[in-house]
Amino acid sequence: MHTVSDLLAANLHDVFGNRDARTRRETIERIYTEDVVFTDPEGVTTGRDALEDKARALLDKVPADFAFTEDGRRYAGPHDGALAWAFGPEGEPAVRGIDVITVREGRIAAVLTMFTA
Repeated sequence: MHTVSDLLAANLHDVFGNRDARTRRETIERIYTEDVVFTDPEGVTTGRDALEDKARALLDKVPADFAFTEDGRRYAGPHDGALAWAFGPEGEPAVRGIDVITVREGRIAAVLTMFTA
């Protein structure tokens, strides 16, 4: 069983920040429900495969020096959590945002990603 805090970190670092396809997929299988719903300004995707495609597409279109960093504290309740992040070269983020997750039976069932205005 994963804590909400652990799931927030794994979502950011081990999935969306992970350029290794094999370990990224292993993490996806471990931390998300089969019917996970991912929502961001581009739209809504459903399922592990769609989420994996989203992470791969993001990492494929940015330079190799782009990385995610946590941009503040993790906020966690019993079934929900939030984590602010920055993405870009070290010390020079190109974008900032926040992920809000909903957890069901120890896995992430929903991710809402918002960008700073």
